[in-house]
Amino acid sequence: MQSIQKTETVTSKSTMSHTFKSEDQKLLKSSYIPLAEKMRPLSLSQYVGQKHILDYGTVLYQLLEKNEIPSMILWGPPGCGKTTLAIIIAGLNNQEGESKATRFVKLSATSSGIGDIKEAVNEAKNEVKFGRQTIIFMDEIHRFNKLQQDIFLPHVEAGTITLIGATTENPSFSLNSALLSRCRVFVLEKLASTELISILQKAIVLMNGKIYDPSNSVNLESLKTNVPEHINFLIDIQNIEWLANACDGNARVALGGLELAIQCKMMSNTASQSQNSQTITLEDIKRSLMRYQTVTDKRGDNCQDLISALQKSIRAGEANASLYWLARVMAAEEDPVCIARRLIRIATEDVGIIDPDALGIAVNTMHGCHMIGMPECDVLLTQCVVYLAKSQKSRIVDNALRAAQQLVQNQKGPQPSVPHHIRYKSEEGKLMAKVQREKILFESKIARSIICRRVWKMSIFSKLRWGKLLRLILNKYCTNNKKLQKIK
Repeated sequence: MQSIQKTETVTSKSTMSHTFKSEDQKLLKSSYIPLAEKMRPLSLSQYVGQKHILDYGTVLYQLLEKNEIPSMILWGPPGCGKTTLAIIIAGLNNQEGESKATRFVKLSATSSGIGDIKEAVNEAKNEVKFGRQTIIFMDEIHRFNKLQQDIFLPHVEAGTITLIGATTENPSFSLNSALLSRCRVFVLEKLASTELISILQKAIVLMNGKIYDPSNSVNLESLKTNVPEHINFLIDIQNIEWLANACDGNARVALGGLELAIQCKMMSNTASQSQNSQTITLEDIKRSLMRYQTVTDKRGDNCQDLISALQKSIRAGEANASLYWLARVMAAEEDPVCIARRLIRIATEDVGIIDPDALGIAVNTMHGCHMIGMPECDVLLTQCVVYLAKSQKSRIVDNALRAAQQLVQNQKGPQPSVPHHIRYKSEEGKLMAKVQREKILFESKIARSIICRRVWKMSIFSKLRWGKLLRLILNKYCTNNKKLQKIK
């Protein structure tokens, strides 16, 4: 741990001395830099959360302690610290001096293309000649289709670049298997409420705020008058806890909501020309959180609502309405593969077995979106949506499934066991089948002995031939006992 602490100290000093110079510090304090960016930690000692991959003894800890940074994929929900961790990891390598400092290139799959990656790789090849390592951080790497991801393969394998990819999607499905085999996958978890509270408290101090606890019976009015001049606002600790619980582990949303609440309160304070410190109430936080989520929700639209509207329009057979909602979803910059997945669901749930070709068209649409991506795949989605909207609808499969599920859920007591003749033919199943066969065979042997004795007695007093008499008796016993049908 001593080496990592030393690394963090040297890294933070070098970063502050080279990256954040006097002009950059002024820019950092400016109002148009988001609070989430201002609060971004510069070292592992300041990093909050993800102890399961950064604690002593973990794989990532040991790699960073040895100053070995492999290509990796950081998989986790939004706002859990993927980008911050990548920046910190890149800064750890700068402890060995300028000649071996790490060059960090930050790209995003939403705004960068193949040309940007080729340019970064060419520069990385030049840096290798001077002994410098290049780390390319690719945010939202799952937005690249699997053919586009192939551009990283030869350079990652040759060691020209170290790739750190961040994704919110399951890498097993969204990333190329060849690329995935060359990278380590680290799973990041949602931040706990206590961790978010710690981040929010630091942000409040940064913005010259003061936290008070109403449970200590402190007079709020007297607190307002006795607050120092450098304190801009007051906030209840319970409101901070509510905000931390409401953000579902997303630090970016929590900081954005807090910042918007403070800005709105400051603007109202300036308009009223009041010199007293303002109190951030719970209602202020709720309103700001709704506004922030609306602003950051891809041009103000809830994508889940838009996709739901698309499905209901297709279900109603309205092709024009379906095209409208598809255009709205694409304008919201939703991943085309996610749209195609919903179309597959529509093809099975709403169209069903009345048109089996609908499922194949939807699946091919998803593969096409994987291969060519946006904006070329917009016509593929349009063609599939129109086909599904104009197809006949049948929900018989979905209704039958729901009925079967309801039957299982409403079962009182234990579920019925699987009949032996349709069980899986495992060793245990074969043993049970053998027991059943031996039982039937045993019963059949007893029946044969009874038949033979009766035939012998009847043959003495009868002039019928032996074979004819035997057939008559067998017919009698086999029709009365179903288990002896095989004897006949």
